[in-house]
Amino acid sequence: MTGPPDPAAGQDPEALRTAARAALSTARERTRLLTTCVDAAELTAQHSPLMSPLVWDLAHIGNQEEQWLLRAVAGRAPMRPEIDSVYDAFEHPRAERPSLPLLSPDEAHRYAAEVRGRAFDVLDTSALRGSSLLDAGFAFGMIAQHEQQHDETMLITHQLRRGPAALAAPEPPPAAAPLTAHEVLVPGGPFTMGTSTEPWALDNERPAHRRDVPAYWIDTTPVTCGAYLEFMADGGYEEARWWDGAGWAYVREHGLSAPLFWRREGGQWLRRRFGVTEPVPVNEPVLHVSWYEADAYARWAGRRLPTEAEWEKAARHDQDNDRSRRYPWGDTEPTPDRANLGQRHLRPAPAGAYEQGQSPSGVRQLIGDVWEWTASDFLPYPGFVAFPYREYSEVFFGPDHKVLRGGSFAVDQVACRGTFRNWDYPVRRQIFSGFRTARDASPEERTAHDPRPGGA
Repeated sequence: MTGPPDPAAGQDPEALRTAARAALSTARERTRLLTTCVDAAELTAQHSPLMSPLVWDLAHIGNQEEQWLLRAVAGRAPMRPEIDSVYDAFEHPRAERPSLPLLSPDEAHRYAAEVRGRAFDVLDTSALRGSSLLDAGFAFGMIAQHEQQHDETMLITHQLRRGPAALAAPEPPPAAAPLTAHEVLVPGGPFTMGTSTEPWALDNERPAHRRDVPAYWIDTTPVTCGAYLEFMADGGYEEARWWDGAGWAYVREHGLSAPLFWRREGGQWLRRRFGVTEPVPVNEPVLHVSWYEADAYARWAGRRLPTEAEWEKAARHDQDNDRSRRYPWGDTEPTPDRANLGQRHLRPAPAGAYEQGQSPSGVRQLIGDVWEWTASDFLPYPGFVAFPYREYSEVFFGPDHKVLRGGSFAVDQVACRGTFRNWDYPVRRQIFSGFRTARDASPEERTAHDPRPGGA
């Protein structure tokens, strides 16, 4: 089986071990917070048929870690083989999981902790090279990303649960440096999309390849709640002409008239956020909208959603050097002044925040704050190879899933980079999803801003 290359050849194994241990420990600290802030009854309850009980996620995290780090990497005998089926995400839909013989909260915590202790023993003795799973510590990075992805899922469950607030976090920073334009023109031409060198990149991000993208305009920030309110006030949910056919049918069937968790009361729009009801913040990126809603808004505004390639070019391409960066600001890891990540805050920052995180094209908040819907279906890149298992990406390829990019405030930096791809059904609204819009450049603009002779 062909897997990722070894981009860490020549790197210090101790540095790789330190990075892997830190990523795993950060994930576990967050898992512990999300599963100890409520009582056992809340952990075992199903707060929405769209989501698993929190205790299922907790034990599933431990089970995946056992299967990959203890069994696949270290070759150890199974600890609890009888629970493998219970925590197989493909065998049991979320709506059915409360009826399974789940570990109790105390048992799940003990199991996950015991697996982690043994996994650290494996990490301490591994050469971190010699196989596709071990090169550059890939298996350990994969498991850290898996846990953080389930932490985000558990945070969604916390948003869906009713009752008093169980989580708290400081407010994000204001948008201190105002933007001079609401959209920017990205010149046409080729750029490198995806990666063949990022050591912990997942299979759907690979391989790096060239894409040719005509010039286009793209929003400098995600669409705000205030802008979305204008769409609503103009009858956006009442006119079929703005909607994809399937989206319009969904709106009619479910009586949608606003983003999820919004309600109108006393002439004012309010929203519920992690147990707190507050006025809708007009300067904050809109959140909890489906692909259908994002697409309808874009049509109403005379624009469209960007393609996945357009999003990535705006986020990564450094035209002056014809290279693609790891992140919009460069190749260095995210810092609190560049992106809203890791559940540091429990909401998006105001539109225009994080000037230090701006891309070479002048676009902000491409990493963190809200997942951004794109126009693109989730498809493999040319030369795609499934690794280390088909069920991570390959079984989801096709027109049923739309791509989201950029991460949200609920995403940790280990599971968020300029090449990271997320995907979901176009009806999904419980996820931390927003969007920005784009439009085609005119023929004259394409010619004037395409670096190739004649704007080819």
